[in-house]
Amino acid sequence: MKLSDKTLQYVDRLIPRYPLKRSAMLMILHAIQEDQGYISKEAIEWTAQKLEVTPIQVYEVVTFYPMFRQAPIGRRHVKVCRTLSCALRGAYKVCDSLQENLACELGHTSADGNFTVEFVECVAACGSAPVVMVDDKLHENITPEKAPDFAAKLKAETNATQPPSRY
Repeated sequence: MKLSDKTLQYVDRLIPRYPLKRSAMLMILHAIQEDQGYISKEAIEWTAQKLEVTPIQVYEVVTFYPMFRQAPIGRRHVKVCRTLSCALRGAYKVCDSLQENLACELGHTSADGNFTVEFVECVAACGSAPVVMVDDKLHENITPEKAPDFAAKLKAETNATQPPSRY
């Protein structure tokens, strides 16, 4: 695993701010995921060594919190809200349509590496449900009827440009 100098410096400045080294674990894992895109086995071992804990203690944190990923994601991260307001307005059908139209199984990355589709909990836009976040941009009122066109638009945008790596 090769972390950027910026991430390494951040971690070195971060640890002394905590009374116990292990207390910096969440912040370090966030920084690693921001840098690498996910938390690898090597990152778990590196974090454990840095914080003087066992790898299983880091692994427990990584697997407990759903925001941590243990595998790379696609160029476009498609997150469908499944909380009550979105679910009642068709989020599950929207997700089915996106999976079909983007050729991507839920929780996996498409064969072309372009898309990862996941369910997420509330994104705090209940009044415009169902909502879909693509990377960090919110898309509102993506109904089951609009989902195929939305997927086509995402594919066209993704194929037309090479978005810069987020990591």
